[in-house]
Amino acid sequence: MNLVYADERGQVYDHPRLAAIARSGENLMEILEEELIPLPEGASLVSLPNTRPVGMDPNTGEMQLIAEGSAVGALLPQGFTRLMLPGYMKTDPDYKFPLFGYTAVVWKDNQFYVAATQSDEHNKWNPAHCPHDEVKLRVDEMLAQYPDNRVVQHLSHCALEYECLTASNTFLNRWEGGIPVSYSCNAGCYGCISEQPDDSGFVAPQTRMNFKPNADELTEIMLHHLQTPESIISFGQGCEGEPSTQARLIVESIQRTRAQTKQGYINMNTNGGLTDHIKAIVDAGLDLIRVSTISAIDEHYNVYYKPRGYSLQNLEKSLRYCADRGVYSSINYLCFPGVFDREEEMEAMIEFVRRSGVNLIQLRNLNIDPDSYLEMIPKPQGEIFGMKQALEIYRQELPDVVIGSYTHVPPRTFAGK
Repeated sequence: MNLVYADERGQVYDHPRLAAIARSGENLMEILEEELIPLPEGASLVSLPNTRPVGMDPNTGEMQLIAEGSAVGALLPQGFTRLMLPGYMKTDPDYKFPLFGYTAVVWKDNQFYVAATQSDEHNKWNPAHCPHDEVKLRVDEMLAQYPDNRVVQHLSHCALEYECLTASNTFLNRWEGGIPVSYSCNAGCYGCISEQPDDSGFVAPQTRMNFKPNADELTEIMLHHLQTPESIISFGQGCEGEPSTQARLIVESIQRTRAQTKQGYINMNTNGGLTDHIKAIVDAGLDLIRVSTISAIDEHYNVYYKPRGYSLQNLEKSLRYCADRGVYSSINYLCFPGVFDREEEMEAMIEFVRRSGVNLIQLRNLNIDPDSYLEMIPKPQGEIFGMKQALEIYRQELPDVVIGSYTHVPPRTFAGK
């Protein structure tokens, strides 16, 4: 398997002599054959700025730094979990990569392969099934139908400029659609994709909504989208803050929507910190919930999320309340090779999932500059298993919990609502 690198124009090459290596946490290592899959449809290759590629001489096993060119990584579509990071060395140690999830890529058997595994069905989240021309047509139709709805206007930007699949689904009236509601947040996530402080060194790739919607706007979108038994409308998107800060507004919009239709599912993606607010939203008729986390260890969680007025214990209380009231609950687990698969991280998360009654673990590749992230979190305390073995352990230890990548309609066997 050959090293892949890019020149200054972005042209990608495979190295004729050096084998590819990858990173797990801070460690450079060989990639195993069983850790590779063909580059998925919908994935893209990107060069890593201010880097030099690192390869390995297959005859001597020595690692070599390439004097010219940049390292290359793959950005995976939803449904795929990366197992290893690209192998690289930074030429500028202070430079921070843009906020994406970079995956190791190699050239093998005349095609690109990535160090990843398929963790969920891919069809619904394949960008190839979201043609821009069709989205543009449906955006124009919905803007004409709801000309005064500011949330529709905001989502049109997300769908057309950011090519957000969840926003696009809202206009295509299918699957899981998004409905942003909040411009404020009770966390200061290090890797926030919609708002960064000026001194963070990161550029937020999305712009947060800057207005407070009203219940009429939200109800219009919810009724527009909830047309089939499998439709999902979701509060809490990347282009907004924490939705539960607008609990009163969400409660009113759920009540008004459910007074007119019982179709589909109402979901909320949340940090889970405002437990009392979440209880009110659940009692109003929430069907699904997804709580984001990066760890079940306080020190790690706190340094990344920077929670304001809540703790990990609030996440557990919120999830437990949901489980006890028949809400199908998930965690949005931000995964990073060399951290997710640490012994102490796995033990803490498995126990957290058991205590809180989680039904589904949604594996998400952490969008972050690897070096900056590793500098700020606790150092490993025990064995590091590797991502592939770690996922096998999760499935063995949590046989009744679904391991996937995105929000699902609950299975028919779910004894909730």
